[in-house]
Amino acid sequence: MPTAEKVAKVSELTQKMAGSKAIYLADFTGLDVAAVTNLRSQLRKASVEYSVVKNRLAKRAAQEAGIAGLDRFFVGPTAIAFAGDDPVEPAKILQKFIDAGGKITIKSGLVDGQIISADQFKALATLPSRDQLLAQVVRAVQGPLSGLAGALSGLLRNLVGVVAAIEKKQSEGA
Repeated sequence: MPTAEKVAKVSELTQKMAGSKAIYLADFTGLDVAAVTNLRSQLRKASVEYSVVKNRLAKRAAQEAGIAGLDRFFVGPTAIAFAGDDPVEPAKILQKFIDAGGKITIKSGLVDGQIISADQFKALATLPSRDQLLAQVVRAVQGPLSGLAGALSGLLRNLVGVVAAIEKKQSEGA
């Protein structure tokens, strides 16, 4: 018989799962309190919720949220990072923590309704930020346009030079 506390926790997890753009599951075995505190602080700055959950409750919440396929990852110690707005930022923070020697292992994730593997998580974490991508697009568009503008102004300069030379030749001949 479920207790009121467990029902409330499942309801809370269901709401978080349904309202998140991305969910990342991690195994935190071997992580000390100072490291967890540091990680939570970094994630909190990016508006990401990080919580340790009971697997049985997380499975039930995933089912209630309509998320299929995550059940097999709710084994062993499990922590969940819930991304609100930007699905890439928490991945970057978690990967940076791992690269710095943090003893955390990414099990899986859910990004925009798609289950991702640990390898896909790593690829997602290495993507440039949205601002960097926009800057790259602007540079890609701006480069050819500035080259075209330079070529056109060079043609106009040459045309003016030719017209001036013709005019000078005609005035000398007259």
